[in-house]
Amino acid sequence: MSTIEASLARLGVTLPDAPAPAANYVPWVIAGNLVHVSGQVSMDADGLVKGKCGDTLTAQDGAAAARLCAISLLAQVKAACDGDLDRLQRVVKLTGFVNSTPEFEDQPKVVNGASDFMVEALGEIGRHARSAVSAASLPFGVAVEIEGIFQIA
Repeated sequence: MSTIEASLARLGVTLPDAPAPAANYVPWVIAGNLVHVSGQVSMDADGLVKGKCGDTLTAQDGAAAARLCAISLLAQVKAACDGDLDRLQRVVKLTGFVNSTPEFEDQPKVVNGASDFMVEALGEIGRHARSAVSAASLPFGVAVEIEGIFQIA
């Protein structure tokens, strides 16, 4: 078990298999020492986590959904690294899309669910640049979608 996976286990997290793409794209691309991971939607063992922040979901609900996206992002990085997550050197940037009403203004609080998880799980290498953007809708009605850029060895 990698050092990072041991850290995840202490948090009670086991990485799922990397989710397959839902359309005509690849889940990740390696360019130099960067892994660009396609958007990961909010999904748990029961399926897609759907809803709209400011309507059917609170910011706290959205943050929980964003945490699920972060777990899927790490699963994709593990796949990109041929199963060796310890090749991860840095979370460079996350871009979070939040399914929200026009009045909802707490997108940063929602995306904090992913950011806080990355730092909790990875320590300093989990600190990253990021954007938190409102979306009128997201694929399949999911609550959150997050894409990321990661530096690897």
